[in-house]
Amino acid sequence: MKATMTSIHHHNTVLAIILMASFLFTVPLASAGAVESLTIPILYLHQTIDRPPVLSNIHVPPKDSGIKGAELAIHDSNTTGRFLNHHYQLQYISANDLKTAQQQTKQWLQQGHQLILAHLPAKTLVSLANTPGIQGKAILINIAAKDDELRTQHCTTGLLHVIPSRAMLADALAQFLVVKRWRKWLLIRGGMPEDKAFAKAIKRSAKRFGGKLLEEKHWRFDTDLRRTAQQELPLFTQTDDYDITLVADEAGDVGEYIPYNTWRPRPVAGTQGLTPLGWHAVVEQWGAIQLQNRFRSHAQRPMNDIDYAAWVAVRAIAEAVTRTGDQDASTLYSYLFSEHYELAAFKGRKLSFRPWNGQLRQPIPLVHPRALVSQSPQPGFLHPHSELDTLGFDKAEVSCHYRLTL
Repeated sequence: MKATMTSIHHHNTVLAIILMASFLFTVPLASAGAVESLTIPILYLHQTIDRPPVLSNIHVPPKDSGIKGAELAIHDSNTTGRFLNHHYQLQYISANDLKTAQQQTKQWLQQGHQLILAHLPAKTLVSLANTPGIQGKAILINIAAKDDELRTQHCTTGLLHVIPSRAMLADALAQFLVVKRWRKWLLIRGGMPEDKAFAKAIKRSAKRFGGKLLEEKHWRFDTDLRRTAQQELPLFTQTDDYDITLVADEAGDVGEYIPYNTWRPRPVAGTQGLTPLGWHAVVEQWGAIQLQNRFRSHAQRPMNDIDYAAWVAVRAIAEAVTRTGDQDASTLYSYLFSEHYELAAFKGRKLSFRPWNGQLRQPIPLVHPRALVSQSPQPGFLHPHSELDTLGFDKAEVSCHYRLTL
């Protein structure tokens, strides 16, 4: 047994050397031949948002969402970076408001650093990205705000988005429903602004892909559905015959109680039921199980979509640093939009950034809590450039001006 284990260890070591050698030969000579050490500091800027109380407290979002994904990506980047003498560092800063975020960001820039992961609400993010002295001075990567307006009206040079927009999520779900020929939809939304925003994205997707929205119902009651869902929801969901109930309730105030309580025996999808997400713990294909296992070992919990977005943000930077051999933000920013840039990120497709609004192109998993059901874009949805651009806002739908150089 000892001899066998030694042989396996030797085999794995040789394999690792071969894989790393093949990796280095794919790096441009300017990078592979560089002997100068690079230290790449990255700031994780986080603003905590107070969440309103909800009826169901079973699924409480982890307080360390995002930062754990960034930490793992730093470790992954340093594992490969050491062969090129590249060293990545992460600094975490919590800001309670916009003013603090602006001060911390300016201090970071004054130290000569230019790379920032932004775990901020949309309003803070827009103001920060447009602050004099910050705008155009750094690469600011949005890892949490899904607001569509950030991709259509408030595009700011230097601001990238790795978290999918609500439009991307709604389009991913709509494509699946059209493929299944479930075209008649009942839409139920909660009372929060985020719910209204996701409902708007669903209605846009219906027009885009041929869904028929029979009725939109707004849940306005403060009833304790933990006790009365079986009596209240069947009456609330009475309407003309529909194929599926779509839910827009990001906080989970009413949506958690809709499955199995609708008037008609129909599936549920949206923010509950079959859910489109940037990432989920059930994604295991395309080698993703390796990432999932590493994250569980690091964070002692499953990886969520914010964790994944933070991981992707760091890996996007690291890929650009590796290929250019540079840490200057303007050089990295230009390379991120070049035709040569592509990022492998365990989704079965190479990812890249849209040059019209800085959104990361990516497939969207459709999941329920225990399994991956499908992944969009669905087969048959074509685009002249990339099928990934059938998800979210295409170039003609974006009104803001976005420059590709800092």
